[in-house]
Amino acid sequence: MTPDNETKQQRTTTAQSRELGAELKAARRRAGLRGTRVAAELDWSTAKLSKLEKGWRGTSEWEIGVLLGKCGTDKPTRDRIMRLMREHHTGHFLRSHSDEPADVLLSLNLHERLATSLTCYEPLGIPALLQSEDYARSLLFSATHPPVTVEPAVRRRMDRQGVLSGEHVDGFAFYIHEAALHLWVGDRATMSGQAERLVHLSTHPKLTLRVIPTGAGNHPALHHASTVLTFRNGLKPLAYGQSDVNTAFVEDEQAIKSHLAKHVALSALALDSTESRKVLTEWANDHSRPNEDLQAS
Repeated sequence: MTPDNETKQQRTTTAQSRELGAELKAARRRAGLRGTRVAAELDWSTAKLSKLEKGWRGTSEWEIGVLLGKCGTDKPTRDRIMRLMREHHTGHFLRSHSDEPADVLLSLNLHERLATSLTCYEPLGIPALLQSEDYARSLLFSATHPPVTVEPAVRRRMDRQGVLSGEHVDGFAFYIHEAALHLWVGDRATMSGQAERLVHLSTHPKLTLRVIPTGAGNHPALHHASTVLTFRNGLKPLAYGQSDVNTAFVEDEQAIKSHLAKHVALSALALDSTESRKVLTEWANDHSRPNEDLQAS
């Protein structure tokens, strides 16, 4: 590899390469090995290993295999990492979560932690990053997962919400369809707690919650979920949408433009922050009234 090619490869990073780097770093840490020791034993520079673990440097399949061998990585993990290594970079990739909630996806967690801004829309539910513990528990319990796995899944979702308080965050924005406020999840206490949580979060200086009223009609922008994340250090924006069985990530320029255009439309349809807070407060007050069967209304 020529110096120019090596420099170009070092400066090229994608969501997939960052996921691969995070997998390699996790494998090394599980082995209890310091980066300086691994680099020395492989006759690598510490900079080479560091850039590889950050997704900033390309390398060969053989070198990845040597690194995993040094870490004593188990076969399922090794196979998963090698699949990532061989994956083509097309600007689109899928990650399956048919067996567990999407909260466990490495690429999702990695990039939410890196994001300086995030804009999210969910058409028929409260976004996962805004859910109360009881609301999340009720959703996860009613999904396909057996009850024994619910509590760990709830804990992972609550842990994931730590990104809301990141010091590097410029601002996170959420569009919540008014219909989601009226779809019953769990019992009355669950709905009341979720309502109170949204009112509280609406006052957070780095969070913007905007309600899309049912009067907005059936605009095409309202049909599907969409989340866009942006980053510092020259990293490309990343967007994703989720189904029951997978999350589709995109960083292709045209795909990102489509997601951003959708969010412009959502902004035009949504109430402003002040009006949205009023709607959320009224919703919370409704759920706090005694002796009122809101579920039947």
